[in-house]
Amino acid sequence: MKKYLVTTFAQSIMIFSLLLIATVAVAQSDKEKKIIADCDSAKADFIHTDPLLKNVFEGAYGYVILPNVGKGAVGVGGASGNGIVYEKGKMVGKAKMSQVTVGFQFGGQAYRELIFFENKEALDHFKANKVEFSAQASAVAAKSGASANAKYTNGIMIFTQQKGGVMYEASVGGQKFKYSTF
Repeated sequence: MKKYLVTTFAQSIMIFSLLLIATVAVAQSDKEKKIIADCDSAKADFIHTDPLLKNVFEGAYGYVILPNVGKGAVGVGGASGNGIVYEKGKMVGKAKMSQVTVGFQFGGQAYRELIFFENKEALDHFKANKVEFSAQASAVAAKSGASANAKYTNGIMIFTQQKGGVMYEASVGGQKFKYSTF
């Protein structure tokens, strides 16, 4: 009888564990699907705002779309966002961006960020988690015709698009990225 109870208990734990693992796997899959859908929507919005970006997408070796970056601050600020990495138009991995800033700043905002890579070396540098943007890095605000004069700097070109919120800022900080495969 005691052996039967131990066996039943062990089987119950195994079934519960398998169900838990399956639930977590589905949740991660749903989260990735949402990020991919948000990236598709963000790409369409960037191109709608500046139709010339379509040529940049087609000519870039790779790019990262961070469709939902949230930023907030009261003196010390932070921002973060998740996105998808594309190489030659195909999804190859995920990107996570984090940012810390210090200075006079107050508020919150949401925006999109788009990072183009001119060549394989620039994208490989990103994939090796060696890309960080300092406070001096400049991003082009996505608006009609903005991409016509935008240039790559060290193989990278950055665009942002405001989604909402208000931020008062005179701060110093930088962005860090973490790349991972699916």
